[in-house]
Amino acid sequence: MNLKTKILIVEDDPYLGMIMQECFESRDFNVHLYASGRDGLDAFFELRPDICILDVMLPMMDGFTIAKKIREKDVKTPIIFLTARSLKEDVREGFSIGADDYVKKPFSIEELIMRVQAILKRTTNQSVNNHLQKNVPVKLGNFIFDFEKQTLISASKKQKLTALEADLLKMLCDNMNATLDRNEALRKLWGDDNFFNARSMDVYITKLRKHLKTDPSLEIINIRGKGYKLLLLENNEAS
Repeated sequence: MNLKTKILIVEDDPYLGMIMQECFESRDFNVHLYASGRDGLDAFFELRPDICILDVMLPMMDGFTIAKKIREKDVKTPIIFLTARSLKEDVREGFSIGADDYVKKPFSIEELIMRVQAILKRTTNQSVNNHLQKNVPVKLGNFIFDFEKQTLISASKKQKLTALEADLLKMLCDNMNATLDRNEALRKLWGDDNFFNARSMDVYITKLRKHLKTDPSLEIINIRGKGYKLLLLENNEAS
């Protein structure tokens, strides 16, 4: 990491905010710290940071609302939520908005830094695996999947994918009609196969199913205890 790596932190606890700022700056991050949701959102569009850390409970505007407004304009910048709440509904909502990670308070600053570094390696292509190399668009049932442009195109619609949606669909395509190991995918795309990342992956699988549902020849199925499988039924493929 270097000083060009900008991190936006929105945290209303002044002590925790100061600790995070000092620790990230000691790793050469360029830290921008704000205490209110409104100021944090304004700062995002002014600074265009490389990654955001948002507390869920904030004055003036909560972290979920900030993330929703960011995702209306930007689907790529990674977002990590911080929260003292542990309700599964909150975790689910955070990932459904498009979060990349969800960290429960109290947490280890060192662990948070490691999570940030893992996400940035993925999103900036600093550690790209061979099976995620960019390539030419491919035919996927009735769709054209362009991994490089992160688009899924059918006769009636052009769907823009998030970076994680594109990466996950690429891995499923590379394992077409075979099982994609859940833990392997979590480690390669999320950096860790922990519970919260697993819940995030479930949300993204659901999103991909919705994108593909107009083509009956395509189906993503669960393989209990192992992972997922993208099926392309040959008898329904276009000739």
